[in-house]
Amino acid sequence: MKSASFAIVGIDYPNKRGPARRFELALCVPGERIELSPEPTNKHDPYAIAVYSCRGVQLGYLTAERAPWIGAQIRQGRELRAIFQGMTDKVGWLRLAFDGEVPTLPPAAIVQPPRDDSGFYPDAVWDE
Repeated sequence: MKSASFAIVGIDYPNKRGPARRFELALCVPGERIELSPEPTNKHDPYAIAVYSCRGVQLGYLTAERAPWIGAQIRQGRELRAIFQGMTDKVGWLRLAFDGEVPTLPPAAIVQPPRDDSGFYPDAVWDE
């Protein structure tokens, strides 16, 4: 597996100290290195993996569905590298590569304007 995308959740919860998670996510630049930190003493989820920016500010957590598998990879000694991929309304995204590989960002999606199939074509407006 070359690299894969994973969601960063819990971005609206406050940090105990430092800037808010959503604010820190807004400062992140795609391709910027981020850190993963397992939290085996987390009282809500012993498999939780926190996500931190390169400035050491928590961005959130990996999803509960993915954290046990990623945690197992870390415990097995696999080298993981993570970079910030982007942000949507509800989650942040990171790109993760394994075994010393360098994560690469996926190509940017080309946004096409929606087609107007309504049959309505307004007349041109001419200057007087």
